[in-house]
Amino acid sequence: MDFAPSAEVEELKLRVQNFFDQHILPRNEDWRREVFDCNNPAPAFLSELRVMAKAEGLWNLALPQLADDEPGTRLSNLEFAPIAEILGRLPWASNVFNCHAPNVPNMEILQLFATAEQKEKYLHPSLEGDITSTFAMTEPAVASSDATNIATRIDRDGDHYVINGRKWFATNAANESCAFAIVVGVTNSEAPRGRQHSIILVPTDTPGFEVVRVLPVFGHKDIVTPHSEVLLTDVRVPVSNLLGGEGEGFLIGQSRLGPARVHHCMRAIGQCEVLLRLMIERARNRVAFGNPLQSYSNVTDWIAESRLEIEQARLLVQKTAWMIDTVGNKAARKEISLIKVGVARAYENIANRAIQVFGALAVTDDGPFAGALAQARSFRLYDGPDEVHLRTIFRLEEAASRGDKALSPIYLNGPGAR
Repeated sequence: MDFAPSAEVEELKLRVQNFFDQHILPRNEDWRREVFDCNNPAPAFLSELRVMAKAEGLWNLALPQLADDEPGTRLSNLEFAPIAEILGRLPWASNVFNCHAPNVPNMEILQLFATAEQKEKYLHPSLEGDITSTFAMTEPAVASSDATNIATRIDRDGDHYVINGRKWFATNAANESCAFAIVVGVTNSEAPRGRQHSIILVPTDTPGFEVVRVLPVFGHKDIVTPHSEVLLTDVRVPVSNLLGGEGEGFLIGQSRLGPARVHHCMRAIGQCEVLLRLMIERARNRVAFGNPLQSYSNVTDWIAESRLEIEQARLLVQKTAWMIDTVGNKAARKEISLIKVGVARAYENIANRAIQVFGALAVTDDGPFAGALAQARSFRLYDGPDEVHLRTIFRLEEAASRGDKALSPIYLNGPGAR
């Protein structure tokens, strides 16, 4: 495994870094004022920056499988990793380069499973940045960590499917630019559990598709890609809107989740780097009880431990990205679960330490700390809670050991070994 970026990737990373430093970071205060004070999720300058990024070839950086006529850089997941960290430093930076969730994983499954007609209507405008989308799977009435519980109905009626159900945490659904939803539901309740569900494309202007509310997360509402509750009441769409075949919902969903999880982890590491840098500056300049904070061992230990966790997380994410690129999502299942748990823990630990270092300021919205803690804690639930991923890790570890020679007779001695 060689994680060193090529000269071409290093050059592209430098271009992204320069664009970030010159055009994005200086506008962060403007973005915060527009979004939070004026409740405007799409400031005019954001569109201008997107046009600039596209013109400079810094577009669709997170999609390895682009066709020849589709705009983008065709970076592998491993090549995208250091760039994703840069974009992760601000919550809106990925949007500038058309690399934001949930658009990227949604475009990936359209690339893999959409028909030519579906690609023309949904994928191509998404690649151009003209529309955005949402993924509607999770439901409030069932434990959605077990996806076989999903209860929304997708019933065939002649040349149409009729959809009924309630979804929530359909990220981005309340955004005015959200043109379609990728909806998971039951098409055949009599089939084996793994073949009951299907995925269908639903334009958000279809009668019966209703955004009920935007869900706050730990008291904060995401205005740009709002977490939304959606009600589908007798929503009728053509049979041609089915993605893949009936009963293929889990197969399609799994192909989406691997890259989505690794990209979330990459961006989280970028946020951790920001928190660590802010901690270092605060510890150097803030005086308490007559001494700078960096003179106290607990603070220096927090900073050192944070660097340790970032480096460990980064290496495991790079390995996972490399595996997805070389052997695919299924073979990288254990690594995907490892980073999902490990990065979330590191992110939460570092956010907590930064809050202690910054004190009262950190519990306000005057910095990134409260938002980072809310995001890090949520990270332990979305895309599968820690417990599900730990169970997956155990099962794969236990299965890998079957057939191996028992170690107990070799390493254990005495009556306690028997």
